[in-house]
Amino acid sequence: MTSIDSVQLSQVIVHKVGNPTRGESLQLSANPITLNDEIVRGLLAKYFLGPFNEHEQYRFTHLSDLAMNEVYQYVNGLFDEPKKMALYSAQLAQFLYSKSTHARVKEGELYVVHFHNVPFGTEYTEAIGIFKSETKETFLKVFPHGESWEVIAEDGININKLDKGCLVFKQNRAEGYVVCVVDNTNKQNDAQYWISDFLQVTRCANSYHYTDAALGMCKLFISNELAEKFEVNKSEQIDMLNRSMEYFKTKDEFKLNEFAEEVLHHPEVIDSFTQYKQTYELARQVIIEDEFDIHLSAVKKQQRVFKSVLKLDKNFHVYIHGRRDLIEKGYDEMTGKHYYKLYFEEES
Repeated sequence: MTSIDSVQLSQVIVHKVGNPTRGESLQLSANPITLNDEIVRGLLAKYFLGPFNEHEQYRFTHLSDLAMNEVYQYVNGLFDEPKKMALYSAQLAQFLYSKSTHARVKEGELYVVHFHNVPFGTEYTEAIGIFKSETKETFLKVFPHGESWEVIAEDGININKLDKGCLVFKQNRAEGYVVCVVDNTNKQNDAQYWISDFLQVTRCANSYHYTDAALGMCKLFISNELAEKFEVNKSEQIDMLNRSMEYFKTKDEFKLNEFAEEVLHHPEVIDSFTQYKQTYELARQVIIEDEFDIHLSAVKKQQRVFKSVLKLDKNFHVYIHGRRDLIEKGYDEMTGKHYYKLYFEEES
């Protein structure tokens, strides 16, 4: 998240949450921490809010009734009665403790924060933050000792690496609020207790979600499914990845039939892609509409993982940005090796 200079940390309270299956305890604080140091306040704001992508939005949900989502109810209390921060944050910590039974769940500090002046679109709003730090790092501290300097090692938290976080904007309360989520540890499916068991959130169906999911699906189809079902070489896959990204970068709207014709070309590949879309949606429990507005922030995010590098053994890396017709692949019987011909006009 950017433009956080205006953010005010109204209250911050810290609890210690362990893993009950390992005999680790739950240690609750009685009062919020004192924040008189402006430097510390600024560092905490960066630590808490910096990792969030405000476009990737979720909402609280529940299989039966939204009112039965525990975190949703505690957040309601924090917004409505901020003076009861200790009470509602303790309830959050107790609920998290009850969900921290998986073997991979680590002990850590739970921060509950009440923010003011948080940027939200073109305006500013209140927000409740729920964060957990699990990973400790060793730092060297250099300090003066008489006429010399000494060095000691201390364990602490890296403020550039938030482990888990949830930011709840005071927007759309009846629909489960607008929520952003971070989970940089325990990403295995069997240990996603933060998102699935504790928060119980689901992605919002918006243009960012559709764009992000569609590009992820295209990448997996071209990188894996295409090579399994059709005879294609790596340069052809890269060319199709480039065409996919170019489509999303130059179009305002995604249309499935148009995308299939402009990027996939061949009827049998299009049929395979259509079937793969259904499988992908079922496996990932997402819905990708056949037509939606393309969100450029999602395109920029996915562009970082769309690789256009052709790796040849350990000797060469060829970056392919376009013009598949200027690349020719062959096999040399004399050397028993494959080769590529690259046609160009100038070198630089």
